[in-house]
Amino acid sequence: MTKWAMVADLRRCVGCQTCTASCKHTNATPPDVQWRRVLDMEFGEYPNVQRVFVPTGCQHCDEPPCMEVCPTTATKKRPDGIVTIDYDLCIGCAYCAVACPYQARYKTSRASFAYGEASAHETQRRDDSRLNVATKCTFCVDRIDAGLEKGLTPGIDPEATPACVNSCIAQALTFGDTDNPESNVSQLIAANQSFLMHEELGTGPNMHYLWDSKHDEGAA
Repeated sequence: MTKWAMVADLRRCVGCQTCTASCKHTNATPPDVQWRRVLDMEFGEYPNVQRVFVPTGCQHCDEPPCMEVCPTTATKKRPDGIVTIDYDLCIGCAYCAVACPYQARYKTSRASFAYGEASAHETQRRDDSRLNVATKCTFCVDRIDAGLEKGLTPGIDPEATPACVNSCIAQALTFGDTDNPESNVSQLIAANQSFLMHEELGTGPNMHYLWDSKHDEGAA
């Protein structure tokens, strides 16, 4: 089987927001919608304070609570782990947005543009099928599927890899198949200490956060 997942190395992320910009450009999301966000967080107490940047978005959970509450089955989970939304079935009730513990879902009721009126680029890429429905990160599923049809490997070949991963200037984001123990993401997870966001909720998120090497575990 295949299970697509993303790894974010918190030691590498510099908070540049390039992944956010790349996601917005690739998916033509409205100005107030960020499928890929980067949280700016501080830990500790003065003078021992650390600043950490945390990329986040849809976690493509093993047990997605958004899917369980959807009254029309618009939210579905593919065999490869990607959680999708069928805009033709979505009625815009926003139950999924309430159920999502990662604040990863958006609903836009009317078209909005960066500078008031639509630019030529925004007019060309405007998609009214995404109005009054739930939207979120899709792991750039269209790129993945198109790449696989060409025999490409998502996470290795840029053409088949999520746009945010391709754009990361610090190489903090990695994408791949966690069901393959030899994959890039599996090797990163095996070699590093990592955590899953809100793992205690039992959602089974598929975005892994690295924070230290395993050989440093227990070091003074």
